Amino acid sequence: SLASTAITCFTRGLDLRKGTEDVLCPANCPLWQFYVFGDGVYASLSSVCGAAIHSGVITNAGGAVRVQTLPGQESYPAVNANGIQSQVLSRWASSFSVTAGTKNTALEAVGRSVSTARPSTGKRPKKTLDKKAGNKDCKADIAFLIDGSYNIGQRRFNLQKNFVGKVAVMLGIGTEGPHVGVVQASEHPKIEFYLKNFTAAKEVLFAIKELGFRGGNSNTGKALKYTAQKFFSLENGARKGIPKIIVVFLDGWPSDDLEEAGIVAREFGVNVFIVSVAKPTTEELGMVQDIGFVDKAVCRNNGFFSYQMPTWFGTTKYVKPLVQKLCSHEQMLCSKTCYNSVNIGFLIDGSSSVGESNFRLVLEFVSNVAKAFEISDIGSKVAAVQFTYDQRTEFGFTEHATKEKVLSAIRSIRYMSGGTATGDAISFTTRNVFGPVKDGPNKNFLVVLTDGQSYDDVRGPAAAAQKAGITVFSVGVAWAPLDDLKDMASEPRESHTFFTREFTGLELMVPDIIRGICKDFLDSKQ
Repeated sequence: SLASTAITCFTRGLDLRKGTEDVLCPANCPLWQFYVFGDGVYASLSSVCGAAIHSGVITNAGGAVRVQTLPGQESYPAVNANGIQSQVLSRWASSFSVTAGTKNTALEAVGRSVSTARPSTGKRPKKTLDKKAGNKDCKADIAFLIDGSYNIGQRRFNLQKNFVGKVAVMLGIGTEGPHVGVVQASEHPKIEFYLKNFTAAKEVLFAIKELGFRGGNSNTGKALKYTAQKFFSLENGARKGIPKIIVVFLDGWPSDDLEEAGIVAREFGVNVFIVSVAKPTTEELGMVQDIGFVDKAVCRNNGFFSYQMPTWFGTTKYVKPLVQKLCSHEQMLCSKTCYNSVNIGFLIDGSSSVGESNFRLVLEFVSNVAKAFEISDIGSKVAAVQFTYDQRTEFGFTEHATKEKVLSAIRSIRYMSGGTATGDAISFTTRNVFGPVKDGPNKNFLVVLTDGQSYDDVRGPAAAAQKAGITVFSVGVAWAPLDDLKDMASEPRESHTFFTREFTGLELMVPDIIRGICKDFLDSKQ
């Protein structure tokens, strides 16, 4: 029988070409990321490995699966099985079923399961019609950070250009496909061309051929930091909601430190890959400042983001596996940052002790925190509730999809004036504001602002909010009792509790709240 094809966690039924195909699923796929439609018979949109786990053919330890293509169905039911909730879908053009496969020649493929998955290469006749659009299945904005140092030298620099050119062509660059640019690292980084400059592979190839070798130390860290900060602006052609990727080519080792650059790239939501070529030999190790330079710079130290080639000669066979990695956009774990993947709810005390002018200072504080985040329909979201004895939702998470609209909604909040029932207000917000988004992809945060003692219990409602996955920051002013503030705050309480005597002191807390949200976001991702 035929060899099994190793696939990724995210390969779908429609990515397979044959009527019956033996595939090999990798181990440890993240169950919550699977998209599966149906039960027993699955819509071809479904993840193959997800369907195999859902139907009990394999466990999350992976294994061999036989996939049989079937005709489309009128509807596919939603069923929860083996840790996966499948979804309802009405009418789809084709389906598949899964049964246990045979583990013959599958074993050697296990180690390579991620990189040998097959994204659509555009071979189907339908697809080739639209050459301009490029490979729509590969969504990526990519900076190739090439090595222009004396380490690599003129001769191998030209081989590097050939390799990058082949990768660029195989990616399927086009208006709706991947976009690429090039930065050369040497003594000082130089952006050779931006994402917006070319949208056709032919033009990109020509631009790569024209690149001149700069020479100098291999200050890769400096170049990586510069690229992460400057390259992906909207005016330079970066697209909203498309993964940002830097592929660093490194001959030997860098002359400077990569750690800080790696941190900056992660903060900016950039996925860093390192392609190391001719890595240091035993006798060279003494010259390398930091042997672990690859692990410090890559997006995640999980093996997926590092790639090795023994030499610059004969690299053609390395092109396709690298392209497959760059096109697996579900694996781009660094695209989500605290700035674009959080929901922040503000619970604002409108009691009569605050007063009109201090209430304005509170709204200014709320605006300044909200301003730091990338608010959009696919990014972060903000909501606000004002409370006295009653609660009033000023706006929910889905009402305003741009930062401008959110800020203007905050400005137009009217002061209520009344008593203080903070516990009730927390319960109201958990249910009515966070309830509708609780299954969404963003991490949830609640910032409670109060200036006094609550008339009701705050501990129970705050614990319920935290149990519902909401991280609570409490901000107290003037007469707010420290015990109440601590009772409301998430663990560790010290770093989630803030207090100031005067309303004017709120301004100074803004950076700490933003930093706190980002720290919690990153900790939850590790």
